[in-house]
Amino acid sequence: MTKSGYIAIVGRPNVGKSTLMNRILRQKLSITCRKPQTTRHQIVGVKTEGDVQAIYVDTPGIHDRNERAINRAMNRAATSVLNDVDVVIFIVEALKWTTLESSIVQRFSYLNVPVILVVNKVDQVKPKANLLPFMAEVSTKYDFASVMPVSAKNGQQVEELEKLVATYLPENEFIYDEDQLTDRSERFLVSEIIREKLMRTMGQEVPYQLTVQIDQFKHDDEKNIIDISATILVERATQKSMIIGGQGGRLKQIGSDARKDIELLLDSKVYLQLWVKVKEGWSDDDHALKSLGYE
Repeated sequence: MTKSGYIAIVGRPNVGKSTLMNRILRQKLSITCRKPQTTRHQIVGVKTEGDVQAIYVDTPGIHDRNERAINRAMNRAATSVLNDVDVVIFIVEALKWTTLESSIVQRFSYLNVPVILVVNKVDQVKPKANLLPFMAEVSTKYDFASVMPVSAKNGQQVEELEKLVATYLPENEFIYDEDQLTDRSERFLVSEIIREKLMRTMGQEVPYQLTVQIDQFKHDDEKNIIDISATILVERATQKSMIIGGQGGRLKQIGSDARKDIELLLDSKVYLQLWVKVKEGWSDDDHALKSLGYE
């Protein structure tokens, strides 16, 4: 009998949710950045090994900023998944428990599925003697199925976490093909790679007021190349000029960095064109967000 089920990965921003899923999948699927709130959508990653298919759902960081439509959309994306999974992985950063973690735990009160508390970034804890008292304290915050220290960055205890998750998955036929990695389209993954390069390149403000839409995604079989055109949407003209940079230098560098990762993802040569357009107020407009793929 095979086992298959969904596992939600939740937590506040920047605790390592995407890093953990990428480590489990042994492939970069979710984009990562040191800036918080990098993940904006639910990202499904499928791992099939032997008779177990674990379907991980990476989610945006749950936060307490709801003044803009995009913040509300990200919180909905993060919390709505809790209704449809078999296991919840709740990630916290070692030695850090804030009022936001307490607020997130309250959302588990109506759940009828196991919640595993994962204490991440244990490799950064110094002195190590501080870790056990912290784990003992946070284990009392909720009736967790288990509490496990890990380092998503270097892989410490990640395989043990996978084995633990498998014990809670229901007996079920595989939901996805055994060789399938995600349910997201290539167009979506490409747009995320471009946004990652923008997040890593730009300052503190601009990344949260930009998004990327793919205008063209065309396979040219004769030239054995994929022709991609994408538009970077920003809210102000000053942001547009910052992204483009002097003589277009910054935009060219972003495009070059993105193209390399896209070629690795698609295993093909890529011709990438990037454009920057001002769309005022897009991040606080529910209709605009829906048209851009924010559900």
